[in-house]
Amino acid sequence: MTIKTRRQKRNIKKKKLLISIGFIPIMLISAVLIYGYLQYKSAFESSVKESVIDRTQIEFNPVKSTDDKHNVLLLGIDARNEEKSRTDTIMIAQYDGKTKSTKIISIMRDSYVEIPDYGYNKINAAHAFGGVELLRKTLKLNFDVDVHYYAIVDFNSFSKVVDVAFPDGIEIDIEKEMSKGINSTLFAGTHKLNGDQLLDYVRFRQDAESDFGRVRRQQDVLKVLTSEFSEINNLVKLPQILGTITPHIKTNMENSLLFSIGPSILFENKNDIESIRIPLEGTYTDERYENAGAVLGLDIEENKNAMQDFFN
Repeated sequence: MTIKTRRQKRNIKKKKLLISIGFIPIMLISAVLIYGYLQYKSAFESSVKESVIDRTQIEFNPVKSTDDKHNVLLLGIDARNEEKSRTDTIMIAQYDGKTKSTKIISIMRDSYVEIPDYGYNKINAAHAFGGVELLRKTLKLNFDVDVHYYAIVDFNSFSKVVDVAFPDGIEIDIEKEMSKGINSTLFAGTHKLNGDQLLDYVRFRQDAESDFGRVRRQQDVLKVLTSEFSEINNLVKLPQILGTITPHIKTNMENSLLFSIGPSILFENKNDIESIRIPLEGTYTDERYENAGAVLGLDIEENKNAMQDFFN
């Protein structure tokens, strides 16, 4: 056997070895993708059976974002409510694609505002009168804020996702005993809460703070959850988490945008989410009207400027 022939055989063996080694990462990636898909599919099929979200198309005619900032109208509904109900929670979340940062404005549902074609009423009545599109127009008219997307969230999904992502619970410092108007009794002190208990915590409003305390707790819990999600071990749970929550959300966001924003908010953003509440302290009065009952009379101009400054 010539030296050239032996060299050729060695080169062939090296090529085969390199090809074999090259297949290993491909096989590993394929296995991870298949595992993730199966986790997503299993969670989705289990969760979709319990979802009450109406999947039919709804009217929504937003303007397109002209920069990398995406404003998403977040609406929380009770599982017993129909689509055009008065929403329990109204938030606007802004995701900045350049800075990978998130800001949230919580709007008090009793805020007394002008609703196009309906006159003045509580802001959550806009959704009952005309769905997401009328609420979008109401936000634009009163605060000159454009929302580009919406996400209607069934509260039922909140507790399920918490239990999937954090089977040992979420540690919360509860400021007082809470039981009235919720399904469980929460005792003062630091406790680990499961999904149902955490949902009770953010929905409690039977005290002197009323809705103001509820909104504050919602923002606090969002920050805690974002911090907890940033732990690396939750990455492997992402397919299961998405499969669990997807059937309980109705949104017009494209999957490509949803799947890019979601992980960025949950896993990449290490800083606290910035948040404010509307109305600001000192910019409202307690009032009562025959058509709406007890409301918050807003200094519209001051709150509009605050929202513009916060987002821009």
